[in-house]
Amino acid sequence: MSVQLQQLRYFVAVADSRHFTQAAALTGVTQPSLSKQIHALEDSVGAPLFTRARGNVELTPAGAALLPRARRILADVDTARLEIDELVGLRRGRLRLGATPSLCTSLVAPLLTRFRALHPAVRLSIQQDGSHDLVASLARGELDQAFIVLPGTGVEPALTAEPILSEPLVVASAGPLREGGPLGPAAPIPLALLRDQPMVMFRTGYDLREATLRACHEAGFEPVFAVEGGEMDAVLGFVEAGVGVALVPSLVVAGRPGLTVTPLAEGLRRTIALAHRRDVTPTHTATAMRGVLEDYLREAVAFRTMPDGVEVV
Repeated sequence: MSVQLQQLRYFVAVADSRHFTQAAALTGVTQPSLSKQIHALEDSVGAPLFTRARGNVELTPAGAALLPRARRILADVDTARLEIDELVGLRRGRLRLGATPSLCTSLVAPLLTRFRALHPAVRLSIQQDGSHDLVASLARGELDQAFIVLPGTGVEPALTAEPILSEPLVVASAGPLREGGPLGPAAPIPLALLRDQPMVMFRTGYDLREATLRACHEAGFEPVFAVEGGEMDAVLGFVEAGVGVALVPSLVVAGRPGLTVTPLAEGLRRTIALAHRRDVTPTHTATAMRGVLEDYLREAVAFRTMPDGVEVV
């Protein structure tokens, strides 16, 4: 089977637009030329890739099977080209980094500051998403590496996920929580104390939403939502405004004087990992980011700058 990269690019363009003429315009060729290359690709794979009934273009089962592989091949070729250009001095590199919203506001921000100071010409792109979606993006070759939450993310065998941090989940509130009297912010409370507390809840698909619901159910109660559907910044803002309380990672509440932080007696924790594709050699920029991370963690341990309970794995 002989398949050309340009044929794959045309195939993906048609699959995305569901229109041959639009795909031709997007790829800068005439529609007859694109159609000819698609037919040649179908001959090579031995099966039709699209149905073209009544003007509607749809993927066949063979086309649906080929699409994710074609995306991965094109992404890998693009990365390889950038790496080669970087080595010969034609370009300065690119880093496609993924992170969950809570990690973007805590761990990733200082890392990017350090990385930019060392490598100011590198093009940085960030995908902020839940761990499950980041894992899927890594598998498709759309990211170089990603900070994800373990366990429960469904990391597939094609990926390597190296644990780097373990942090406690704490209760964030606008003021001290009470149970017959004020509780100091350092006094652990049982999760069951939140049974009648209105909670600010993250959006569906958010890792912390699933962790909160699971912990509440294990404690024997169904949480009451004051509001739901927010991202990390919105949730912390609502908590500061007194809308309700939230279960959040300890890293995100560091340096927020408007919040009271209360540890949980159950000692709930989560593990942060740096993930990448197992079958692809890390790019130079990804390796550089790994070095920045190691230096950051080494200094955090030496100078004890991490919040209480955060452990470097």
